[in-house]
Amino acid sequence: MRSSHPRSAAVAALVATALATGLLAGSADAAEGAVSADPIRIHDIQGTTRISPLNGKQVADVAGIVTGVRTYGSRGFWIQDPDADDNDATSEGVFVFTSSAPTVAVGDAVKVSGTVGEYVPGGVNSGNQSVTQISKPTVSVVSSGNALPEATAVNEYSVPAEYAPAGDPAAGGSINGLALEPSRYALDYYESLEGMNVTIGTSRVVGATDPYNELWVTVKGWENAARRGGTIYGSYESQNTGRLQIQQLAPIAQQPFPVANVGDRLTGTTEGPLDFNQFGGYTLVARTLGTVTAGTLAPEKTKAQAPGELAVATYNVENLDPSDPQEKFDNLAKAVVENLASPDILALEEIQDDNGAKNDGTVSAEQTLAKFTAAIAAAGGPAYQWRSVNPEDKKDGGEPGGNIRQVFLFNPARVSFTDRAAGDATTANGVLRENGHAALTHSPGRIDPANPAWADSRKPLAGEFVFRGRTVFVIANHFGSKGGDEGLTSHHQPPVRSSEAKRLLQAQAVNGFVKEILAAEKNANVLVLGDINDFEFSATTNALADGGALYPAIKSLPKAERYSYVYQGNAQVLDQILTSPAIKSFTYDSVHINAEFSAQNSDHDPQVLRFRP
Repeated sequence: MRSSHPRSAAVAALVATALATGLLAGSADAAEGAVSADPIRIHDIQGTTRISPLNGKQVADVAGIVTGVRTYGSRGFWIQDPDADDNDATSEGVFVFTSSAPTVAVGDAVKVSGTVGEYVPGGVNSGNQSVTQISKPTVSVVSSGNALPEATAVNEYSVPAEYAPAGDPAAGGSINGLALEPSRYALDYYESLEGMNVTIGTSRVVGATDPYNELWVTVKGWENAARRGGTIYGSYESQNTGRLQIQQLAPIAQQPFPVANVGDRLTGTTEGPLDFNQFGGYTLVARTLGTVTAGTLAPEKTKAQAPGELAVATYNVENLDPSDPQEKFDNLAKAVVENLASPDILALEEIQDDNGAKNDGTVSAEQTLAKFTAAIAAAGGPAYQWRSVNPEDKKDGGEPGGNIRQVFLFNPARVSFTDRAAGDATTANGVLRENGHAALTHSPGRIDPANPAWADSRKPLAGEFVFRGRTVFVIANHFGSKGGDEGLTSHHQPPVRSSEAKRLLQAQAVNGFVKEILAAEKNANVLVLGDINDFEFSATTNALADGGALYPAIKSLPKAERYSYVYQGNAQVLDQILTSPAIKSFTYDSVHINAEFSAQNSDHDPQVLRFRP
């Protein structure tokens, strides 16, 4: 379990003087000034916005029933007032942060004194919303064994269809100061239940169990449904309001977390406090966890290419290096042979150098590739050859010391590689016209490596291949990651996607290079592929396709099949193959073998395109 630590928000609304005076329990001045001050209730602390009106204030004898106790990570417990007010915008639950293991039990009636604060998981600069909590508490147990407040049902009828209000321009796009409208916006609805005891019924799993013992479900089974059971993220406006992260309160040593894949069902009742964390936002931390009923989902196998078809694939193999277990090599190899049908050309992303994350200046990946191609041959695949360009040490981002790069594998029995003055890490590839056709100055070679767009990022690898006498240009990419972007549950709405700026420049550079090839040969066969790290509807993809130079082939699939990655329950596109205008007829397959499953050899699904040059 990932842990967190309390931080106070910098700004809070001031409360009325009389109320503030009433909070100073135990002082003579307070006793003199407080004639008939009502006790502070949890809904007074939560208020009608995301920031408590009592933020930074001391409160005394706040009453509630303990609905959940967390003894690990961010230790503490949740309390809820069983006597709710008549305002749907005010939550009746709150988290009490204890730092050490709490000594209360579920069902205890308690009174809590302490400091109200707004803790921002991930820090203020993350853009995350805050969790209203009471810290540095003094707790007294009034009674034990009490019935818990009735859980609020979260379902397709209660969660609004609209995701979030637009942020206040005067507050930098933040929604923190806006009055909650829980009947209108999903984020407001969940916020109005923050800290409360909630329940869901049988729900479909849309994000497989991950290494941190959490999964994602949707309470709206019909919402943007993927063909294989997930939930499609099809635009910046389709955030999928029914998604909810599920964790459990019981320590894993006491109660193993269930293993689930996309399309499975979490059946029965799942009930517990509604939390907020930096790794997904609103999370039902289950005191009572439903049972996983397995579905029938199996890894896909693509169709083998016909003799006259060229099959080109891309696969992010997630930091592969020789120190990885042989099992990882064997599983990846088996996927290449059985699930991808041994494509003629395979662009790999995240091939690490020969000693992986060891940071000693090594940049060669010969051992990594020899081990991988041997595993493919052992699995019954072809004797692939490879081409690549070693990066400069520590210049291409990724895991420190790993020196990840793109690599071409190709089956020499089906396709040949045209070697032309292989470039090095800093030499820019170019395009020339040779005998009436386009040709590269370097094959393999890197595109515009000195361009600031590629600083601390992987430079594109371009190569020439010949299939049945026809030249095919292939450009393998691994664009900059989405690291630093705010989550969908950010207090900025829309969230800030700062990483897009770099990918836009990268896409423009690749698009410009493709246009050079097409200027030299209008009908050249060009494929741009790899881990683009962006959606098919994004500005990045639009920039790649600019001027009709390329077509995002994943758009040829029905919307319910457009995804290569699952993140926080959203099935989405990160990996792509784009085609030049000469490639008019093709078949495309996003081969789902990883992203939907708890057991993964990579977190990406490979992509395959077949066509007749």
